[in-house]
Order: sequence, then C-alpha cells, then structure tokens
Amino acid sequence: MKNQSKLVKIKYFLCMILFSNFIYMQSEQPYPPLELVTIPTAGTLPKGSYTLESLLVNDGGILSKISVGISDNFCMGLSYGFQDFISEKQPSVNKPMPEIQIKYRAYSETAVMPAIVIGLDTQGKGRYIKREGVFGQTNFERYEQKAWGVYVVASKNWNLLGNLGVHIGLNKNTWETDPFHSSNPETIFKDKDLNLFFGIDKEINRSFSFLLEYDTAINDYDPDYNPSSSNDLFGEGWGYLNAGIRWTIGQNMMLEIDFNDISKNYINNELVDEDDHYSNRELKIIYFEKF
Repeated sequence: MKNQSKLVKIKYFLCMILFSNFIYMQSEQPYPPLELVTIPTAGTLPKGSYTLESLLVNDGGILSKISVGISDNFCMGLSYGFQDFISEKQPSVNKPMPEIQIKYRAYSETAVMPAIVIGLDTQGKGRYIKREGVFGQTNFERYEQKAWGVYVVASKNWNLLGNLGVHIGLNKNTWETDPFHSSNPETIFKDKDLNLFFGIDKEINRSFSFLLEYDTAINDYDPDYNPSSSNDLFGEGWGYLNAGIRWTIGQNMMLEIDFNDISKNYINNELVDEDDHYSNRELKIIYFEKF
C-alpha cells in the first residue's frame, strides 16, 4: 500500500510539472493580431516581416494569404481562394485575380487612446457567386459573406491577468452586388450601408488566446427582400457571431480553430430547409518570419 501511495504521489508530481510547463513555458504571439476570427484589428506587422496563412474551410476549400510588413505602421497582403480543393469534386478558384489587403496605422496606441488603422480588404468569405438570367431577380456578383471593403478600426489593450484587447470598427463595401426582386434583371442593386463590427481577444496564458467577435452585417440584409427557400438572400439580419482559440506553438507558428456563424445568420439555399442554417468550423495555420 505504501508503494502504491508513493507511485500516486510521484505521478501527481510529474503531472503538476508538465501542467506548469504547459502553462508558463510556451511562446508568446510574436506580433499583435492582424485580425480576430474574421474582423480586422489595429495590429500591423513589424517592418521586414511576413506571414503565410492557410485557412481550411468547409467543403474542402482553402484560402491562402501572404502579408508583408513594409514599415511598423504599414503592411500589405494578397490572398487567393480555392473551392473543393480537398474533395472528390473538381477544384475551382473564387476569382482569377488575387484579392488585396492594405493596412495603415494612423495613430499608435497610448495609455489613454486606442490605436487606429485605416484599411482595405477585398477578400470575402465562402464561394464567389456570379448569377445572371434568373427570372424576377437582378444579376449579382459577390462572396457568400461580403468583403470588408474600406474600413477603420480602433484597438485598445489592457493587462488583466494577461492581455485583453478590445476592437471596434466601421466598414463599407461599394462594389459587391446583391440579389433583389426586379422585373429587369439588368438592374444593379448594392446594399452599401455602413457596417459595424467589434470583438475581443483575451490571453488565457502566454500561448493560448480566446477570440470573440460580432459582425452586425447591416450591409448584407434588406428587410424588403423576405427570406424564403426560393430566393438567394445571404443573411437573416442577425449578424455573424464568431469565436476561436489561437495557439502559438512556437516563435514562428500559430494554429487557430474557429467557430463561425454561431448565430446561424447565413442561409445556404443549396441545402434543404432544415439544414440551410448552420454554423461551421475552420482551421487556420499561420507562419511568421522575418526577411
């Protein structure tokens, strides 16, 4: 019995050591977050650094992105998306040309004021859909979830048992068109409302962070275009609630598991009624390096 008691104590002691190493000896994120799950933040890449990012999405899709820090306050990026990349279906690209991301930090964070960034992001989420010639509906071209377009975002951080970041911004997309009831399919309709988004990131320890965000999607819903199984409305008007866990594996690598559209705002008209509202999970892999 004494030997068994000693073995239990030794196992307990070893488990405590491993748990302490897991909590306190992992790497910190090497730069401020450029985005949460989807929303942009006021973070920019350090000068002379770059990131390579792969986002694995539903239906075997993949979105690849490269971002480069031109200066401490200015960074640029390019992204390119594939659908059915890991699938039995024929792979396809979202658009023949890559999308662009530009961020300029106009004001750096102080003890009182938040950092402020002005940016442009033409990369939307999901499939890029181009539809023409549907009777009673206008032609349209857009992503399933619109790109941010031109935006301004403010970010402020506090040390509350680990970093707590709060982010809030406004965006406007003026080029993606929307489906709308019309007897003339050549009519162009764009929901160009100013949109609001906000979110937080909270360090659990030096290696793990919790992400939570809400995109109101004001520019992606028109109450006059009533949802039904026979149309192509892309949102119920509830907005997109997303969450994620980001793990900094080492100085150069991060993994992130995202839970998108927890609010089940998106309508997938390719599915039957009971399945057309759903949340989905994505895996993001980020590699960071300096030139």
